[in-house]
Amino acid sequence: MKYIVLLLFIFSLSQAKEKEQTITIGLGLYTQTQPYANVDTLVLPSPVVFFDNELFYIRWTRAGVYFLGNKSKDFSWGLSLTAQPRTNGYKSSDIVGMNERKSSLEGGLALSVESGDTFFEALLLTDIIDRHDTWVLQSELGHEFKFSKLSIYPSVLLRYQSSAFMNYYYGVTAAEAVRRGETTYTPSAGLQVSLQTYITYPLTKNIDAFINIRADKLPIGATSSTIVQDKYVYSGLASLIYTFDY
Repeated sequence: MKYIVLLLFIFSLSQAKEKEQTITIGLGLYTQTQPYANVDTLVLPSPVVFFDNELFYIRWTRAGVYFLGNKSKDFSWGLSLTAQPRTNGYKSSDIVGMNERKSSLEGGLALSVESGDTFFEALLLTDIIDRHDTWVLQSELGHEFKFSKLSIYPSVLLRYQSSAFMNYYYGVTAAEAVRRGETTYTPSAGLQVSLQTYITYPLTKNIDAFINIRADKLPIGATSSTIVQDKYVYSGLASLIYTFDY
C-alpha cells in the first residue's frame, strides 16, 4: 500500500498545475487512551504532512486522490478516493481470554467542502486489509477561528460504525466467553460522537507549533462490553511543523 501511495504522489506532482505549491511537514508525539480494561495508552511518534495540489492530498494521516471537484477562493468541493489508518485494537496478552484485535487501514470515498472558514467532510470507508472486514460512515463539520496569531479549528465528528465493526473490536466470541467464564457478547451498530480541535501558532516565518486534541464518546454497544472500562477515548498530538513553497 505504501508503494501505491508513493506512486500516486509522484504522479500528482507531474500532473499538478504549473503554479507554486505549498507543503507542510513535521514530526510530533501522538497519544491515545484505550477504553479496554488493563490496556496501556498508545504513545508513538507521528509524522505530520499537509499537502494539496488539487489532484492529490495528504492531511496528517489521511491521503487521497481527487477525481471530481472545483476549487475557488470562496467555495471549494471535491470527491476523492481516500485511505487512513484505524488505531483500534489490543494484543491477546492485554486482556485475559481474548484473541488479538488488530488495527486496520480503511479506504473509500470522501466528499470535502469548504465555504469561507467553514469546512465539511463525509467519508464512506471500508476495511481494506481484512481486519474488521466491514464499513463505517463518518462526517465532520468545523470552522476556523483566528485570535491574533493563534488559529483554532474546532469540529464535531459523527461516526456510524456497523455491527460487524463493533463486534470485531468490542464483542466477545463463544470461545472467548468460555475462557473468560462469561456469556458471549455481540454489540449492534452504533454512533460515535467526537469533538476535536487543531491549534496552530507561528513561531517563525515558516515554523509553527501544531496541536491536536480530540475526545471520542463510544457507542452504548461498546461501553456495554465486559472488556471495556471507559466511555471516552482521548487523543492528542503535539508537533512542530515547517511550511514551505516549491
